[in-house]
Amino acid sequence: MSEIFEHLRFAKPAWLLLFVPCVLLLLLRRGRGAEAAIAFSSLSVLVSLGAKVRRTAFSLGLPLMLLALIPAILAMARPVWRTELQAKTASGIDIVVALDVSLSMSIDDFFTPEGRPLRRLDAAKAVVHDFIVGRPDDRIGLVLYSGQPYISGPITLDHDWLLGKLDEVELEILQEQGTAIGSAIAASADKLNARDAKSKIIVLITDGASNSGKLSPVEAAELSKQLGIKIYTVAIGTMEGRVSRGIQRFPRQEFDLPTLKKIAEITGAEHYWSQNVAQLQGTFKTIDRLEKSEANSLTTTTDQELFKWFAGAAAAFALLGAVLLALNPPPAP
Repeated sequence: MSEIFEHLRFAKPAWLLLFVPCVLLLLLRRGRGAEAAIAFSSLSVLVSLGAKVRRTAFSLGLPLMLLALIPAILAMARPVWRTELQAKTASGIDIVVALDVSLSMSIDDFFTPEGRPLRRLDAAKAVVHDFIVGRPDDRIGLVLYSGQPYISGPITLDHDWLLGKLDEVELEILQEQGTAIGSAIAASADKLNARDAKSKIIVLITDGASNSGKLSPVEAAELSKQLGIKIYTVAIGTMEGRVSRGIQRFPRQEFDLPTLKKIAEITGAEHYWSQNVAQLQGTFKTIDRLEKSEANSLTTTTDQELFKWFAGAAAAFALLGAVLLALNPPPAP
């Protein structure tokens, strides 16, 4: 029923006003009429006089003729079945989220609203998920990295597919140890450079210092700048957070905030350090505001004419009523 109201339209709705006099006529027809001029105690004496009147056809024929007015009026109002198709064009902003999946991202120094410990990776995935959902008109790609980068998928507008890939991300997805920030930037920049977009952005998320890869983070940032790519760096985690001794015999903190800040400065972007879930959410909201997207939307409307069906129904009712009245006319006065 809701689909009918959503798609059914009348191109000339003014004709629907004809229903008002039709309703008035129907109400008048249901009136009692004038009182009898002569009152009889019994009409049994009149039964034998004259021929029996067959009123079935008359009682059906006239209502059918009146019923034909309903589809006839609807046909004159020109009903159409309207279908609207929206075609969106991308905003022109291409984004790659470079997500650190090294073992240190297993540190649970974040907390849920209920106060339960939360791994850095899980906090980052939740916020990146909301970031992707909030930018439906941008092409977004995902690069995972630890000791070396791994491109999870192409830069795409198919965000449902991308979110599915994000949900599958776990720490053991890559076998290489370490954190290759420079290589991750280079892989992300290479994907962006292959595209023709007015704005190209990398959102780099990490909780450590670069200790792997042949390219330093600063060198990668300089190359990205030449390609017109901005890199927003997001440090995640507290300074007190440490991996378990089962992963590292002598756990240490590897934050390299100065390098992350320099990467952002070189490319004309911003650097953030998020030490809890609220700060991480605020960071991505800030990036979202700084990089506003403007997409064009084209709506195509298609109207399928329905008046012929209503006109046909009106003709059928009128014809049936006329046949019944012609074959069985009402009694002469």
